[in-house]
This record gives sequence, structure tokens and C-alpha cells, in this order.
Amino acid sequence: MDEVVAAGPEVGAQELGDVGVVLEAEDPGGGREAAREGTGTAGLGHRRYLLPAVGNARVLVIDNYDSFVYNLVQYLGELGAEPLVHRHDELTLEQIVALEPDAVLVSPGPGRPEDAGLSNDVILRFTGSVPVLGVCLGHQCLGQVYGGDVVRAPAVMHGKTSLVHHDGRGIFAGLPNPFEATRYHSLVVTPESVPEELEVSARTDDGIVMGLRHREHPTTEGVQFHPESILTASGHDLIANWLSHVAPVG
Repeated sequence: MDEVVAAGPEVGAQELGDVGVVLEAEDPGGGREAAREGTGTAGLGHRRYLLPAVGNARVLVIDNYDSFVYNLVQYLGELGAEPLVHRHDELTLEQIVALEPDAVLVSPGPGRPEDAGLSNDVILRFTGSVPVLGVCLGHQCLGQVYGGDVVRAPAVMHGKTSLVHHDGRGIFAGLPNPFEATRYHSLVVTPESVPEELEVSARTDDGIVMGLRHREHPTTEGVQFHPESILTASGHDLIANWLSHVAPVG
């Protein structure tokens, strides 16, 4: 294994041996959540992550320039996946397809779905081929690419928690119902605009759409809340449920 610039706070390169996964990602700004969590280094401009991985399922993470993306990356690594992180304007769709990912996660980020670069095209391209998960902005992209309306939310939610009621299927299988989840968003997919291709899988007490699932390809899902937040009670289990649909590799 090559040089490791950063490792998790309790896991070193020698401890992991051959089961470690080195993840490289550009980080010009440096001050991401991952550095504060001990999974990266701040201010280096380029990061290397050593994540504990017991499998080799390659999960493409589309980074929409969000501070939460490396928390999601950490979850994926802890659950045995090999995350491949690329920003939404870094590669062409052809280059992304050539990576042959086993699953795709579209991250949170600022702005609207139309500001999310290749995120929308990636969702359309990989739905039906591999599991796809959209988080926050990624969820809104899923809703919009199939014809849903993304509008201003009744209230801006910034680090606030809500109870999420769900249908108990897919990524929500076996999770408490409801469970508490953290929200950071000012936009929502309106329930009345959800297209035929999608179904609402989760809502808040006041009816805000918190989850979407593709009807024909149910391993494509989206969540408006942040499963990677420490205040989301069942976030780790939700990601594990999603990864359980990834076809065995190797």
C-alpha cells in the first residue's frame, strides 16, 4: 500500500493491512467535515483517505461541492465499500461510465438540481443498472429528472431534526418508524408533482417529502434528510440497507 497522508483516528495503516482502501480526492478548500472527524487532513489541497473495507464494491460518489460528502464517504468505507469521489464537473459522462461503478451516490450540495453538473445525467444513466442513492440535493435531482417540481420549502431547515415516517421498504427496511433525522435544505420536491416513475417512500409529520423511490427500479432511491449526520438516528443502517443491494464483486 502506498503512502497514507491521513487515516482515521483509531485505525492505522499497519492495523488494516491488506483490507484497507486508499481513497484520493481533490480538496482545494481543505476545511471539510472529514478533517474535523479525523478522516482527512485540512488545508493540504489533496487528500488520501485510508478506510476500513472488507469488500471491493466500487461506489461512485458524485460530490456536489458539499461539506458533508466525506461523512458519507466515511460511512461507505466503514460498511465495506470502496468509494470513488469525483466532483460533478470533473469528468464527462463517458468517463464516469468507464469507471464501471457498482453503485452511485449523488451527494448533497448548494443550489438547485440544474446547478448540480452531471448529477442529473448520472442518475438517468445508472438507474436500472446499479443501485443509485441521492442525498438532499441528490434527492432533488432524482425528483426533477423524472418530472417533479423542486420548489422553495415552507420553512428553511438548517441543522434541525424532524421525525421521518416511512414505508419500511428498501433503504428503510428494519428501521424504527418514525425515526429522527437531520435536515439541511431550503428546497423540496412537491408531493403533488411526484411523477409516475417515482413513489414517495418517506414524509415528515407535516407531509414534506423525505424519500423517493423508483417504482420499476427500486434500488434507485433518494432522501431529503442527511443520513450521515450524527443526529440522524438510523443513518448508518440506512446506508447499509442501500449497500445490501449492490451485487457481490470478485
